[in-house]
Amino acid sequence: MWGGDARMNAQTQKFTLEGPAGTLEALWDAPAGMDGQPALGTAVIAHPHPLFGGTMDNKVVQTMARAFVQAGWCALRFNFRGVGNSQGSYDEGRGELEDLLAVAQSHAPSGPLSLAGFSFGAFVAGAAAVRLHMQRDVEHLVLVGAAASRFNLEQVPVSLRPRTLLVHGEVDDTVPLSAVMDWARPQNLPVTVLPGCSHFFHGQLPLLRQVICGGIAAHRVTVTT
Repeated sequence: MWGGDARMNAQTQKFTLEGPAGTLEALWDAPAGMDGQPALGTAVIAHPHPLFGGTMDNKVVQTMARAFVQAGWCALRFNFRGVGNSQGSYDEGRGELEDLLAVAQSHAPSGPLSLAGFSFGAFVAGAAAVRLHMQRDVEHLVLVGAAASRFNLEQVPVSLRPRTLLVHGEVDDTVPLSAVMDWARPQNLPVTVLPGCSHFFHGQLPLLRQVICGGIAAHRVTVTT
């Protein structure tokens, strides 16, 4: 299974929005204790494979959302078409890309935008980054457990590579680390490897959150100094 669901946070707001194939259900998390300061932007996070139990409640996706919120960003998760109460049916990544683009346009039409995804979601988020980078700036691209051995991942736009965080488990038995390295190497993309971690980062979700949050903060230090 590529799923691994967990319960959403009590503070999470649930809502629906119109997507290309019908209504999509979504979840919104916002940072607290900002002393009246606005969030730094919106991160749209894509979940793993719809046909293998992937949903917006996946525990890795939740961890990614928490990392962005901890870093001062709003986090927007949603169910792809045909998942949960989202209308439509699985479309092998094509329709799912359109779903993500519609969600981003609906709830982050302007201002700082980050894209993130886990497994199949990383495949879709990467494709969205390619589609969007000529239209608007993407602040961060976070790809976790990128399904490089299962899908034809697009190359990250050159201008976005310094702001891309690629995280993988050392002993991932769903997507071998070697496949991710083969995809990243020609692009000179660093890969952050979490020792002893499987595809779902069992027992290491706090470490994953720390790594993502640190990566977001590191980029912010880079661009403001």
